[in-house]
Amino acid sequence: MKDDASISGRNSLDWDAIAAELDGVELIREPVLVKKRSRDFFWYSPILNRTLKTCFGDLVARPATPDQMARCLAVAHAHDAPVVLRGGGTGNYGQSVPLDGGLIIDTTAMNRVLEIGDGWVRAEAGALMADINAALAESGQELAMFPSTQDIATIGGFVAGGSGGIGSVAHGMLRDKGNLIGLTALSVEAEPQAHRFEGSDALHIHHAWGLNGAITEVTVRCVPRQDWIGCIASFDDYTSAYAAGYDLACDKEMGCKLVSTVDARIAGYFPRLMGHVRQGADLLVAMVPRAGLEGLRAVITAHGGTLDVALDEGARQAAGLPHVFEFSYNHTTLQVLKSDRSATYQQIGVPDAGDIGAIARLNADLGDDVWQHHEFARRGGAVVSFDLPIVWYESDEQLGRVNAIYERHGFTVHDAHAFHVEGGGLKNVDYRHLAWKKRMDPKGLMNSGKSKAWPQVRDLPADQIERMTQEE
Repeated sequence: MKDDASISGRNSLDWDAIAAELDGVELIREPVLVKKRSRDFFWYSPILNRTLKTCFGDLVARPATPDQMARCLAVAHAHDAPVVLRGGGTGNYGQSVPLDGGLIIDTTAMNRVLEIGDGWVRAEAGALMADINAALAESGQELAMFPSTQDIATIGGFVAGGSGGIGSVAHGMLRDKGNLIGLTALSVEAEPQAHRFEGSDALHIHHAWGLNGAITEVTVRCVPRQDWIGCIASFDDYTSAYAAGYDLACDKEMGCKLVSTVDARIAGYFPRLMGHVRQGADLLVAMVPRAGLEGLRAVITAHGGTLDVALDEGARQAAGLPHVFEFSYNHTTLQVLKSDRSATYQQIGVPDAGDIGAIARLNADLGDDVWQHHEFARRGGAVVSFDLPIVWYESDEQLGRVNAIYERHGFTVHDAHAFHVEGGGLKNVDYRHLAWKKRMDPKGLMNSGKSKAWPQVRDLPADQIERMTQEE
């Protein structure tokens, strides 16, 4: 099937021979399906959409076991075939898009929950976050954090590409001590080797976008299961909603698992909330344990808000409403994009989460093209917030002007429109990641093109690359 190899047009490998060597592993060769698995949510960005929409793989493999995955990696190594790992494809930066074509390894058939202990769960990389949470229920536990896309996101993809989510306001970011307990990753060699990374060593692989190892299983923290009440409160102005959110985030005893604030104009794109929340109001979205509900209500009232929705899981299902976390994180962007593809978003670090005045001053300066939406979290024990605003995109130059407004106010732009691992969330080169890429992927086959720094260090010994972190 020569048309398979022409999907990407970026290599001239013998994909019939590669497929034959992978006999026994589930393969996908139909061009339309290969193209579908070559995409993630990069289309949130008009800039990434222009860059990545024509990048496609040549062959998809769905290994069902670590041994099958090792076979895929060995065959790729033998043919010098580029490799991209893929979970649920929920990333926003093209993490699972094959820039150079090649073999896409879809991990979703490796989906077993392997072991549950007191305060931890070990699962294969392709296990869905929602399925892990469901498996934990019998033990009276739940994941310490999960993405808003938990129904389709895999644990391996979350660890490889994510940084936090629902639960970060209580338990910190994924990289904070105790949240990512360990992982196992395969090298890309003639005979792939399984490497176990425990504790802080797991950060060598975490958030590296699959550049430096094929994750086969992950062990993460879980916590006692709570009777969560999903809450949505309405406010007459965004500053009051934000101030209430900050107070909730700071109250560790209340134990909120989610605290988000959403500009009223964004909330207008939430049709499923029609009749449940006050229209035209700025919103605060939270998950609070039942025991903390009255405390949450008091904070909302103190800031001039009204608690419009407060539902436990049974009441939510009876009302036919989505989980409240579907009105948080990048689900807000998705809700807007469902109606208008001219919108996009950005990722902004807030220098001082408690400086309410700075939020108000910034809001006044942004104008009508930018609608704020904040998420509260903890990082290293301290309360932080970050803005995931809706930006009504007109041009790259206009987006640059928006970035400049944030930076003029002292806010950090983590560019959501860059497909290099150094371009967005990290903003710098992590030489420890690249050192482990040298050890685990000496040919540089994994997610090729996604690191700007790799071409400059690929010929150096791993230990020398790692020392470059200390020299910066």
